[in-house]
Amino acid sequence: MLASWYDQQGPAADVLHVGELPDPDPGPGEVRVRVSVSGVNPGDTKKRRGWLGSSMPYPRVIPHSDAAGVIDKVGDGVDARRVGQRVWVYGAQSYRAFGTAAQYTVVPDQQAVPLPDHLGDELGASLGIPGITAHRAVFADGPVDGRIVLVHGVLGGVGSLAAQLARWGGATVIGTVRRSGDLDSVDAAVVSHAVALDAHDPAAEIRAYAPDGVDRVIEVSLSANADLDNEVTALDAVIAAYGTHADHTELPFWPMLFNNVTVRLLGSDDFPAAAKRQAARDLTAAAAVGALTVDIGDAYPLQDIAKAHDRVDAGGRGRVLVTVTG
Repeated sequence: MLASWYDQQGPAADVLHVGELPDPDPGPGEVRVRVSVSGVNPGDTKKRRGWLGSSMPYPRVIPHSDAAGVIDKVGDGVDARRVGQRVWVYGAQSYRAFGTAAQYTVVPDQQAVPLPDHLGDELGASLGIPGITAHRAVFADGPVDGRIVLVHGVLGGVGSLAAQLARWGGATVIGTVRRSGDLDSVDAAVVSHAVALDAHDPAAEIRAYAPDGVDRVIEVSLSANADLDNEVTALDAVIAAYGTHADHTELPFWPMLFNNVTVRLLGSDDFPAAAKRQAARDLTAAAAVGALTVDIGDAYPLQDIAKAHDRVDAGGRGRVLVTVTG
């Protein structure tokens, strides 16, 4: 099969190879997926770079955890009728050496989720890490129907999906963007009120929409927003954080304590398996009824995977994909 891999960590152009590797075979309880589109996440490029001093977990790594494609082979114990089924894939390179940047990937049966025929592969390849992270951030502490949910970074990959899931779940969504110039890009059908963090007093603007405080905060940078979150949270609120800019993040401890705020930290690789399965079901259901869309940024052929990684490392808006042909 045609695949991309790295045998050592470093810059994308230096360590990512593209060539032929043996076709994988599914083991018991596994399926093989013929990949059409592979999704690139910041976590994939961080692993490749050795972020936070992480080392190579395996001698050779095929990157990427997310994809869409078609099951073409099943292992023992898997219903043979799954062959030919369109699926989206999550967790392919979570505690596994070989991910989705290849013509074939092998994953446990439940990690290949049926993809409704009317949904595109690009959307399917965008639901894995960002979608499951967003779902856990929104729903880990119970339903949000009738609640007010504040989503920071509402134009980002996780943030946009979190806002859509919260709205799908019956919440009123307040979203933040970095700059006032980004406000026009916010989807008013999903986000009831949008606030720019460069405003004179963003906390006052949020409180104007939520005078009793917000019930949930979906947090992309806990270190940057902890004081703001403290100003706008309601009693017994939850701050669900999946990112921060400072490794040692300071919190306004006593005000948060007196407000009985819960801080939930989210590491997507280690979510409970049951939570991932529920997220997969809900993401598919929401997408099927048109409640989820994804802003697709750039798509690169597999031969240009290094450019895709560089694009993710550079930041910017939109999901980055790698198309796999052959």
